[in-house]
Amino acid sequence: MRAIVVSTPGGREALSLAEIDTPTPGPGQALVRVEAAGVNYIDVYQRTGLYKMPLPGRLGLEGAGVVEAVGPEVTSIAPGERVAWAAVPGSYASHVIAPVDKLVVVPEGVSPKTAAAVMLQGMTAHYLATSTFPLGPGDTCIVHAAAGGVGLLLCQLADHAGAFVFGTVSTPEKAALARAAGADEVIFYRDVDFAAEARRHTDGAGVHVVYDSVGKDTFDRSLAALQRRGMLVLFGQSSGPVPPFDPQRLAAAGSVFFTRPSLFDYTATREELSARAAQVFARIVEGALRVRVHAELSLADAAEAHRRLEGRETTGKLLLIP
Repeated sequence: MRAIVVSTPGGREALSLAEIDTPTPGPGQALVRVEAAGVNYIDVYQRTGLYKMPLPGRLGLEGAGVVEAVGPEVTSIAPGERVAWAAVPGSYASHVIAPVDKLVVVPEGVSPKTAAAVMLQGMTAHYLATSTFPLGPGDTCIVHAAAGGVGLLLCQLADHAGAFVFGTVSTPEKAALARAAGADEVIFYRDVDFAAEARRHTDGAGVHVVYDSVGKDTFDRSLAALQRRGMLVLFGQSSGPVPPFDPQRLAAAGSVFFTRPSLFDYTATREELSARAAQVFARIVEGALRVRVHAELSLADAAEAHRRLEGRETTGKLLLIP
């Protein structure tokens, strides 16, 4: 089998393509032939060492493929079944050994590439909009990086819930994509103060919630955009980690709430993982959730995929096709 390996933390040059022996699944495991692997910012964080991973190690957490073999006494899935996952290390590969309780069956009507594109980002958008701050009619929200992978899905879910969506973007092309996904107002964050714009459109009140995947560059203004008792949901840090801050700032901003959630705490049980994935897949099959794949690259081009992601060149999902 082939896999992308990281020996030491570093830049994109730390990624190398290796030929290794294809493993045999053990108890509770399955060997899956990977048809598509998702590229996510958490992969960049692991590559650079911002998020620790065992080294040398194999990169990637998300993908979809076909079960080739199962370990002893595994009865929940069988060879030949189409599956997807969001938390299986080593997914930048032609094959992966996966715990069967981390796999979900892909329904008819969802292609392997769509499944790989939506497992991590789709379930992230789902838990943000339905669990962390459940959106409903009359709510107002800011979605940062609204034309990114999570952003486009989150705009659609927020719009479907009846919320008013402010999407921040950097280019006219991204603005058009955000609007098509359900953003009611698009804010060019490089040109204007997005907090001031959000307050202007809400008669000075501010928004109920800010979904922030950017981090350091947006944190202060995200706080400033909140209405009294609003919530700042920081679920990423593409511009870098937020420096330590005085919790008194939350009181000064209007007794606002701050949370730093992770998908893995919203899919911590088998039941919640299955239910959340099923709801995301159902919306795709119904046509209520559109998944945009920005580009498909070969496994050997993993470094290029990271370059595009870090350069904020992507609108939608990047996939590696083994």
